[in-house]
Amino acid sequence: MIRLTFSWRLTATGGTRGGSVRWLCILALLPLVALPVRSAETHVVKLGSHLELFVDHHLIDRLDGATLQLQKPVLAGVALEFDAPWEGAFCGYPTVIHDGKLYRLYYRGLPKAGADGSENESTCYAESSDGVHWTKPDLGLFEVNGTRDNNCVLHGTAPFSHNFSPFLDARPGVSAEERFKAIAGTAKSGLVAWASGDGIHWRKMSEEPVFRDGAFDSQNVAFWSVNEGCYVLYFRVFTGGTANGERWEPTDFRTIARTTSKDFRHWTKPARMTFGDTPWEHLYTNQTHPYFRESSIYIALAMRFMPGRQVLTEEQARLLHVNKNYAGDTAETVLLTSRGGTSYDRTFMEGFIRPGNDLGNWASRAGLTALGVVPTGRGEMSIYKQAHYAQPTAKLLRYTLRTDGFASVHAPFAGGEMITRPFTFSGGELIINFASGAAGDIRVELQDADGQPVPGRSLAYARETIGDEIERVVRWRDGSDVSSFSGKVVRLRFVMKDADLYSLRFR
Repeated sequence: MIRLTFSWRLTATGGTRGGSVRWLCILALLPLVALPVRSAETHVVKLGSHLELFVDHHLIDRLDGATLQLQKPVLAGVALEFDAPWEGAFCGYPTVIHDGKLYRLYYRGLPKAGADGSENESTCYAESSDGVHWTKPDLGLFEVNGTRDNNCVLHGTAPFSHNFSPFLDARPGVSAEERFKAIAGTAKSGLVAWASGDGIHWRKMSEEPVFRDGAFDSQNVAFWSVNEGCYVLYFRVFTGGTANGERWEPTDFRTIARTTSKDFRHWTKPARMTFGDTPWEHLYTNQTHPYFRESSIYIALAMRFMPGRQVLTEEQARLLHVNKNYAGDTAETVLLTSRGGTSYDRTFMEGFIRPGNDLGNWASRAGLTALGVVPTGRGEMSIYKQAHYAQPTAKLLRYTLRTDGFASVHAPFAGGEMITRPFTFSGGELIINFASGAAGDIRVELQDADGQPVPGRSLAYARETIGDEIERVVRWRDGSDVSSFSGKVVRLRFVMKDADLYSLRFR
């Protein structure tokens, strides 16, 4: 005898990706019919010794009483004032690069609004030894506003200072003369590749654009993907309009596409990024880059743009001296992640950095975050974000998070659990990045692929992990060694109370 039970749910399709009718079919079969049993080897995560951030459900199989929780960056003050005559209210598209003992900051200088790619735009540069205190060196490379005493690394090269976006090339064997690369250009010019040996003196790699198929009226970002073995480029497109972005309708959304290259000169046919079953949003910038502690995880601090969503009153905008064309919209930073390919994960739809209680950040485009999350101290990383866009007080702010602390598995005082998917690892000890309350703790159980506790590594043998550390070795009664399980399919069970788990790895 076979019994089939069908249930269905209708989901509204307006403004959702992959909307339409979803069908759920549950089969309850009696012994006369046998279904194949799914092997424990199915969907095994190959973790190896990689760092695993809890920014998505990649390693999570089940949460019980615990939740995946977005963390909140903490404002740490002003990083840089955009106060030079060639900088001004419309500075934008910043990039922060951690280069050994030096931090480098690049951004567009633009005192007055104008057409994209105008001659008024410059590419400005600042540097720091700690990522906190920044200086603007007088480089003497270009005459701007009647003086060579300025911090411009590009000027008079329109339209490329509009959205010049550099990166430190991690490709093995890259020549010293091309240690830095950049991409820049508009829909009219196409994207042109640039290179530099020192990050200061830049040259075009070719007069001809290397890529044309996009809108590009934003910061288009590239990097060498260690994990994928190619250069990747994330760039602006619209949900409608022509391929080169010269025509688009007001109902279109700003969104993101991707292309890849082996040599930074020849690029594949682009594909639009997908975002799961989430509403369409204007993603003005994407700022996708490999996380500095784990290159296989891409962090994207995108700007969610809300055109026509006006918060400032006319009087407030007037008192703040907001340019009248930039008072009627608002924006904020959101967190997207990717593990390569053409999909972003949108686990967290909430604002990552909200405009806050500073009225100047409720003007248009003040939510634009710099490309690059960088380490700036023991257990600390920094994020940089524009503030007071289109205002005389335009500046760059610095925000801090604990290392790996974009999100966490969080358990309240009442307690909670997280069980991982089956995975394999390499190493001899489990290291976790965690924080607990004084009355809280984390206990860890090692399980086999079927979810059965491993003798000697069960919850009954687990030591309490209490405190707040970026790296803590997990221990059981007889120690921390798990090397005998290296390469085998296992699971982890975390039993938590008033605690957060940010990341884990094996070493």
